[in-house]
Amino acid sequence: MQRSRLVVLAAALVASATWGTAHALSGTPAAHRATVAPLVAEGAHDFVQFACGQCHGPNGIGGVSTDVPALRVVGRAMSTKQLRSIIDHGLGVAKDPAKPYMPVWGAVMSNRQVAALVAYLHAGLPAVKGAVPVVVQTSQGAVVEGQGLYVRNGCINCHGPNGLGGVPNPQSPDKSIPPLSGAGFFKEFNRKAIADVIRSGSVIGRAPIVSMPHWGGILEQSQIDALVAYIETLKSG
Repeated sequence: MQRSRLVVLAAALVASATWGTAHALSGTPAAHRATVAPLVAEGAHDFVQFACGQCHGPNGIGGVSTDVPALRVVGRAMSTKQLRSIIDHGLGVAKDPAKPYMPVWGAVMSNRQVAALVAYLHAGLPAVKGAVPVVVQTSQGAVVEGQGLYVRNGCINCHGPNGLGGVPNPQSPDKSIPPLSGAGFFKEFNRKAIADVIRSGSVIGRAPIVSMPHWGGILEQSQIDALVAYIETLKSG
């Protein structure tokens, strides 16, 4: 009798486990099982690369600044033409450094990248595997934190890896986005001057001139200090 009970119990456990696995698979939300279109996936990675989430919130949910809209609803409601215009030409109060200003991306992003971003916005900004910002380490010193912020907040897209520059800005006086390294840079910019530019941005004109956004309403002072600490480690000669 005892043996038969054990056999029945074992069978029941196997059946239960099998049903549980099948139920778990069938109960997985479709959003987690389905894959997005390649162009939408590209847009999700571009959204991370160009630091859109640092102002619009992760996956466009907002909450970073009252002056910056969430994109979940707005992105779907706007036409392709409207979204392209904003991405290419920037948006915001250019003359008020206390207010966030969306940078002019027209001379930096390719048409394909803009199209991918628009597709991602129109798709409702779905979660895409691997499209996540760099994790900024805050317990390994200011320089490490600043290096992470430099990548996560998209500074690298315009000022280049290691602050070496080289990104064209044809309509600006010097025809390119300035590097954040070299003797000339450090002769002109001391610690305070670097912090001031990060905080207030550099909106020198309208598109197609690439403009640096105001980070003062987005970054905390400690984060600005960390960025300055990192920049001060770059090549000075």
